[in-house]
Amino acid sequence: MPTQHRAIQSRQALIRSAAETFLEKGVPAAGMVEISRRARLSKGALYFHFTSKDDLTLAVRDAALASLNEIEEGFLRSPEPLTAAVRDFAVELFDRVQSDAVLRAGLRLRPETAPGLDIHALEQRWYALFLDKAVTCGTGEPVGGGLPGRHASDAEPRYTAQLLTSIVVGLLHLGGGDRTWWDTEAVTGMWRLLPAASGRFATAGIPAPAQVPAG
Repeated sequence: MPTQHRAIQSRQALIRSAAETFLEKGVPAAGMVEISRRARLSKGALYFHFTSKDDLTLAVRDAALASLNEIEEGFLRSPEPLTAAVRDFAVELFDRVQSDAVLRAGLRLRPETAPGLDIHALEQRWYALFLDKAVTCGTGEPVGGGLPGRHASDAEPRYTAQLLTSIVVGLLHLGGGDRTWWDTEAVTGMWRLLPAASGRFATAGIPAPAQVPAG
């Protein structure tokens, strides 16, 4: 095996080992020796790739962000209108979160430890992503049934993007305590309720993520 390829495999094994250890014990209690042993590598090999646990923690964060970027790129390539595309995005996201320890660990990191993956950052990130697709590809569902005093092309994309962002972020949070919320059937079942609920949310006027108070 070429040396460069072996080095890449060792780095990936250490990131995966760190993520698994973080999930089991939390970042503060995770020891570098334990992480290297779990990866079946020497402590020297670990410090060859990572100078400290902080460095390794940021590598877990970066790997998790790379996975999220991959899922989001699939969403952007989808030919479906917004509502159906977000449903498929949610199914793929929760499937990956359950199967990928690195992504799951990254999403649990504290914002001050590894910024970019906290719930408020994801809310902002996905609202912008969904709104852009709503404007360019359409929502796929009439939201609000025509709101007085608002042009449909302005109101519907924003309200639909807000509603779908709230659902995805909410399911992500709920699934952290009970993974049945992440089951494909649960997600698709939730989406079947959207036509009945969408008008009620639009009329109420969901605040955009920038208006939602932190904490």
